[in-house]
Amino acid sequence: MRMLVLGDVVGEPGRRLVETHLPTLRRELDLDFVVINGENAAHGHGITERIARQWLDELRVDVITTGNHAFDVKDIPATFQVEPRLLRPANYPPGTPGAGHVKLHTPSGLEVLVINLMGRVNMPPCDDPFRCADAVLARERADVVIVDMHAEATSEAQAMGWYLDGRVSAVLGTHTHVPTLDARILPGGTAYVTDIGMTGPYDGVIGMRKEASLSRFLKVKGEKWEVAEGDPQLHGIFFETEGKKAISIRRIVKTLP
Repeated sequence: MRMLVLGDVVGEPGRRLVETHLPTLRRELDLDFVVINGENAAHGHGITERIARQWLDELRVDVITTGNHAFDVKDIPATFQVEPRLLRPANYPPGTPGAGHVKLHTPSGLEVLVINLMGRVNMPPCDDPFRCADAVLARERADVVIVDMHAEATSEAQAMGWYLDGRVSAVLGTHTHVPTLDARILPGGTAYVTDIGMTGPYDGVIGMRKEASLSRFLKVKGEKWEVAEGDPQLHGIFFETEGKKAISIRRIVKTLP
């Protein structure tokens, strides 16, 4: 199978990158499955039902993952309840709207399980992602298993990669918006990267205007965060599998014309 996972889409520049490049990437890479982390798609914070519907229905995205900004948009919990392809972290406490994993059939008949996890180091309170992964894998079986590890600490993301090596097809990090140069296949056959990097404007600080971000460090009360505009880049990970094991992995980077 041939799969593409895009890192955190940030604001209008990130959405424009997805709309511009995803149809072409689908053809050029002959993709079987597409996952996008969309938790920053709406003005840099959260995702709206309109954006989710456009990606899922018009752009044929298979699964949308999120993280700590999953519920930033006021009415989005209702969408999580009715759309199983829009995920929030599986290790959120019981009773949280929506689901943290989904299993889908591809046109070829293979099953793909996507698990959305969130780290606990310097992140909002959530349950143990390691035990949560164990619990999901004990209940679900699939031909290919993709894990979005939404983590602040690189050590926690790397630990999850080693913990799940050989049990899942890919552990791909999101959240920091900074791409890391460690895309590889672990010894057990799991494709891994600490952070995919964001799909959004790189002429700023993790997607936000640098002036507002600097004020947060230099002033008692910082300016309101706004999405930056310059240097928009799409960052993704393309990987292939034979059976459950990954056999190749490489970065995909695109800019706007």
